Amino acid sequence: MRLAMFTNKFPIKGDTFLARDIRSLIEAGVSVDIFPMHRIDDGLWKWTPEILDEKSFPREQVRGLTPVDALRELSPSSAGHLPGFLSEAAAISRSAMRFGTGPLMKTAYVLPLAWAWSRRYGARYDHIMSYWGNYAATCAYLAHRLTGRDIPLSILLHAGTDLYRNQVYMEEKLLYADNVFVVCEFNREFLRTRFPRIYPAIEGKIRLHHLGLDFAELPFVAGGRKPNTVLCVGRFDRLKGFDYVLRAAAELLRRGLDLEVEIVGDGDQAGALKSLAQESGLAGRVRFPGWLPFRGVQEAMRTATILVHPSADIGDAVPTVIKEAAALGLPVIGTSVAGIPELLDQGRCGILVPPRDVKALSVAMERLLKDEALRHRYAADARAYAEKKFDLWANGRSLAQQLVSTVRGAHVTV
Repeated sequence: MRLAMFTNKFPIKGDTFLARDIRSLIEAGVSVDIFPMHRIDDGLWKWTPEILDEKSFPREQVRGLTPVDALRELSPSSAGHLPGFLSEAAAISRSAMRFGTGPLMKTAYVLPLAWAWSRRYGARYDHIMSYWGNYAATCAYLAHRLTGRDIPLSILLHAGTDLYRNQVYMEEKLLYADNVFVVCEFNREFLRTRFPRIYPAIEGKIRLHHLGLDFAELPFVAGGRKPNTVLCVGRFDRLKGFDYVLRAAAELLRRGLDLEVEIVGDGDQAGALKSLAQESGLAGRVRFPGWLPFRGVQEAMRTATILVHPSADIGDAVPTVIKEAAALGLPVIGTSVAGIPELLDQGRCGILVPPRDVKALSVAMERLLKDEALRHRYAADARAYAEKKFDLWANGRSLAQQLVSTVRGAHVTV
């Protein structure tokens, strides 16, 4: 099967799960071409996991275009398609206007891309899939409409980026798609409560796809870890809740627990987090190494005592770092937010605390840092659970089979 996969940016720094999914589909016999909304930045290939090296995925299979390319697709022979394009673009733009200037501008940017892709590549593929539900899905939807071909369209929904906010033209895309993949059961429930009017029409095509891990590159390591070392990994964003870890660490320090914190990543909150560390009396006990490549994050996970992922609100759905920590034998504390409880088997292979609760977080951190037996039990249980749920190759085969077996229109309501 030849698959056209629409995404926001590729290559990209941080979203290792996309590279893994692409490789798993290739391994399952699917030919994948990538259509990114953003310009291709060749400097970002160095952040791509080794699992998707150039041998397994030739770089020319990323089909980057710009709005200028859309103008080049205009010709007398295409004039008959313009009224349909303009009508669809107007309807999508009216939806975007309800969400403000930013969403409208992003929507306006991808609409001509849909025109260009449909004209240049529309006859090449057996299935179109958007890896996100936001502007990539808008582009995939319109490109599919413009091709006029009877092939399936699938959408994969993740988190705050593409599902929880700025749901431009979302009802129409959900009704039009043949498959709506979600990465956790929380997202299925989110669709039910957020879109009650159309949910009965889309319920039958919602399918769970767990983003997977290659356990061969994530060996389990239970011992040999530094004592009292807390690790956090991710984008420095308010929704990540890293400030709560610093406040909890300061509380534990005041209570006499000698600990260190390492926060890997970067982002808009970097200055605020560094200031908070100073103000909380944690100077010299908190490290901010910035973004690390995949192997660097692995090394940090192999040496830390625990991972804390304190999401403050729904933003992420299923943080990849929790899965990777579970695979590597690093015990996890997470918050009861979005799909995090599903990653920790509802607290059976990690500790769950309420979001934005410094006291509960400090108690959990102290408990896990002091109890080596508990850490070993959680680590072993989490690895076993991850192997059962998040095996990349098994999940890739399942996704490929669902894509290959999909018939256009079987569950579509337009």
